[in-house]
Amino acid sequence: MKRSEVSFGLLRIPVDALAVMAALLLAYRLREAQMDLIPGLQLLDPATTLPVLKIFLDSFVNPSIWIFLIIAALLGLYRLRSTRSAWSEVGSVIVAALLWLVVIMAWFFFVQKQLFYSRVLLFHSVFFIAVFSMLGRMSLVLLQRSFLRMGIGTRTVVSVGRSPIAGIAERTLKRDTRYRYVGHVTDLSALRRIPHFSALDLVIQTDPNPGSEETAELIDFCRSHHIGYAFLPPVFSDVPHQLRIERLGMLPMMRFQPTPLDGWGRVFKRLADLIASALLLVVLSPVFLLLSLCILLDSGWPVFYVSRRVGEHGRRRIATLKFRSMCCDADARKAELLPLSHRSDGPLFKVHGDPRVTRFGHFLRRWSLDELPQLLNVLVGQMSLVGPRPHLPEEVDRYSPFQRRVFAVRPGITGLAQISGRSGLKFEEEVALDLKYVEEWSPLLDLWVLWRTVFTVMKREGAD
Repeated sequence: MKRSEVSFGLLRIPVDALAVMAALLLAYRLREAQMDLIPGLQLLDPATTLPVLKIFLDSFVNPSIWIFLIIAALLGLYRLRSTRSAWSEVGSVIVAALLWLVVIMAWFFFVQKQLFYSRVLLFHSVFFIAVFSMLGRMSLVLLQRSFLRMGIGTRTVVSVGRSPIAGIAERTLKRDTRYRYVGHVTDLSALRRIPHFSALDLVIQTDPNPGSEETAELIDFCRSHHIGYAFLPPVFSDVPHQLRIERLGMLPMMRFQPTPLDGWGRVFKRLADLIASALLLVVLSPVFLLLSLCILLDSGWPVFYVSRRVGEHGRRRIATLKFRSMCCDADARKAELLPLSHRSDGPLFKVHGDPRVTRFGHFLRRWSLDELPQLLNVLVGQMSLVGPRPHLPEEVDRYSPFQRRVFAVRPGITGLAQISGRSGLKFEEEVALDLKYVEEWSPLLDLWVLWRTVFTVMKREGAD
């Protein structure tokens, strides 16, 4: 580890200590001067319970500094890293400030068995601790980046292997101020010919083979000359954000995660689906009743159409509900319409001006109202509000192994493909959008898709 990395990592400790001290003293002076939360509006009474400054320093400020430093250390805010974006630490600093508040309140309530001097002082303290600590860390990051641009603290890196280094890795090494990339060599003998090779900090192998003598010699060379050794994953290099480092006992293990929708993400998504579907079913119940009555008057019973579709992981069959928009014998007539399908680019079946669609069915499809009963599928956990659309088993049987990756998550009522052209998309484009959702899921992406769905439906884009 570079000395500058250690120095800047250790500097965070006194910077945070000064930030806490400055925050508490400023909060004390504001309360002493009866400064309210709303400037220009005097609401506070004189601070009669506020201790004198010396007692405040000895009994509160000094212990508070140690409490915050311990909390920040437990949150990993003092890890000795080469450089870390200040913005990536903002969340942890805010959490540390809030945990500091919890500890202080618990101490006064449970140990001292009394209320704190001033609630306004506590509020000001938490706010200023977070702000001052973040400003201090930002200043350190900017200072460290200045040193890196001057070449102080940079890591000298070379890549080795018969395969060229991945483009994304090479661009990162050339652009990131933490590294000084000196180029690529094919083997160990070429590495030895690099002038002052002992000054290298890191060797990255592009084609590691644990069983080859070449890899073993390269590792021994790096260990003997105290040079860091690393290798790029020989598989899944196209989706590096889906690789996770774990441990199998004492051994490090690299695991591929098909989708970030895992762990707590899966729990939160299911909870959001459950709450949203229940609320929508209650709110839309009059609409359900009205649409059901219109279907009965237009084409009789049944109101709902049940379609067996392929669910999560491509193994389950789910009974997907829809308002019936076609004649009752639509499935029996499908075979005679197969030659008319305009989706010849893939396994999906779609017919422009499908003669099986009823008069009221045209209205349902135009406004995507036939999909509303799938809220019941979401409620019972068979589907999600957002995800790849579920398809028929006979269509899925014609999927390629690559296309079956979309089954990593639950199917959805709407998705990226539905807000990007719907039936007007080619099948390859639809699969690409679904895979993009699977591999880059986030709660914000779900919210964005739902927001865009409203406008897509209103504009009737791609409705078929």
